[in-house]
Amino acid sequence: MLLVVVLELEGEKGEWGFKALKQMIKINFKLTNFPEMMNRYKQLLTYIRSAVTRNYSEKSINSILDYISTSKQMDLLQEFYETTLDALKDAKNDRLWFKTNTKLGKLYLEREEYGKLQKILRQLHQSCQTDDGEDDLKKGTQLLEIYALEIQMYTAQKNNKKLKALYEQSLHIKSAIPHPLIMGVIRECGGKMHLREGEFEKAHTDFFEAFKNYDESGSPRRTTCLKYLVLANMLMKSGINPFDSQEAKPYKNDPDILAMTNLVSSYQNNDITEFEKILKTNHSNIMDDPFIREHIEELLRNIRTQVLIKLIKPYTRIHIPFISKELNIDAGDVESLLVQCILDSTINGRIDQVNQLLELDHQKRNGARYMALDKWTNQLNTLNQAVVSKLA
Repeated sequence: MLLVVVLELEGEKGEWGFKALKQMIKINFKLTNFPEMMNRYKQLLTYIRSAVTRNYSEKSINSILDYISTSKQMDLLQEFYETTLDALKDAKNDRLWFKTNTKLGKLYLEREEYGKLQKILRQLHQSCQTDDGEDDLKKGTQLLEIYALEIQMYTAQKNNKKLKALYEQSLHIKSAIPHPLIMGVIRECGGKMHLREGEFEKAHTDFFEAFKNYDESGSPRRTTCLKYLVLANMLMKSGINPFDSQEAKPYKNDPDILAMTNLVSSYQNNDITEFEKILKTNHSNIMDDPFIREHIEELLRNIRTQVLIKLIKPYTRIHIPFISKELNIDAGDVESLLVQCILDSTINGRIDQVNQLLELDHQKRNGARYMALDKWTNQLNTLNQAVVSKLA
């Protein structure tokens, strides 16, 4: 092999040997010959101290790291990053050290090894602090990268308390020109946090910002975030179609998004049969995402509640088995839904479990309405008297 010959003919370590090793690493990676690839990589790292310039070695190793990062072999990636960090202890290349540690942190996040990730986060934070132990705002871009990684960890752990504080902190860093991908990550996690807290409008705003940032950076996460935007839109009970916006419109008929588009339509029309049919037909597309799956039950409860209210409106008494048939759920689930609606005053009534009946108290509901009207009339009368006395 010509590249091996180049290495053998090389006397003193220099640029040609470095270039040959770069190509050998990439070739062995493509051939999945990982032991040989690691040997050649370790050999290449001995060149970075003096054989090639600092800028050239940094650019080359960055390129190799990005190339190898496409691998799905977690153990290989871990060995690769750790080998790089060992070599950088003497090289004193802070930028390369930061990038490699960030990549290793992302790997630990993916593997859910949060203890190891926290250790890396501590090191990264220390590298961006002043002598007083405060965040060095001159390193705003790096700080945002660290925050993005930490925010993802707290999102995965569903630790909303720490997530909220960190999220607010990240939005107040003004000294950085952040990469849209980093801001996309931060906004997406913010959206998840707000949605879990029932702050649907804030979640909608964050998911929309995340979608725009991902779209700008060309990240495939944009379609996932668009699904989350649609989810927030439905939970807001908004009548506005999320695909009416200029940014989202081109994705309306995207195959990955189409199921969610149809879901919005059936949800807004309170068409429970169509809603459940779409869920069943597109089960993997919708339910394979753990975050969407987490909130689908709430959507089903909302749409069932709307259908239930419309269904019982003409009646004073209605059989629970009849409601069960109309909503296409078990009688037990109907009772649970009714209990919830009665407790939050969506429905005024009581359940007769013996006879399997819902007895409705329309008078109570009308009474509350008349009391509100009476109060409003009295307020108008008081206001009228005040105006008349001023004019007199």
